[in-house]
Amino acid sequence: MIVAVGIDVVLVERFARALGRTPLLGDRLFTDAERTTPSGNPRSPESLAARFAAKEAVAKALGAPSGLHWHDCEIVADPDGRPWLTVAGTVAAAAAEREINRWHLSLSHDGGIASAMVVAERLAENERVEARGEQG
Repeated sequence: MIVAVGIDVVLVERFARALGRTPLLGDRLFTDAERTTPSGNPRSPESLAARFAAKEAVAKALGAPSGLHWHDCEIVADPDGRPWLTVAGTVAAAAAEREINRWHLSLSHDGGIASAMVVAERLAENERVEARGEQG
């Protein structure tokens, strides 16, 4: 069952300027893995802006509770490069309160705009077992 949807858009140029003005902002918003590609190169401003939009979309899907930590929501990529979410700490606790146990994520950037859409889902116990079986 879908519990909530979150969406956010970010102007890439404005976001890049903020990162340039405040050197520690990138460290505060992103984990080491989020700031670099799987090959170890720095991510583009477009890619970082999309990841920031995803974190904002997650907060919106959770109802924007206070006290969420940026690093407790991480956008990672599977071996094919498809982005997905991992949640821990404050974000995982807020999700658990709402019985959210599955996330869907879409990122995009084009024409100077980065966007992200997040769907928060609550799977029944029998669906969770089935979903785990599909993954592995």
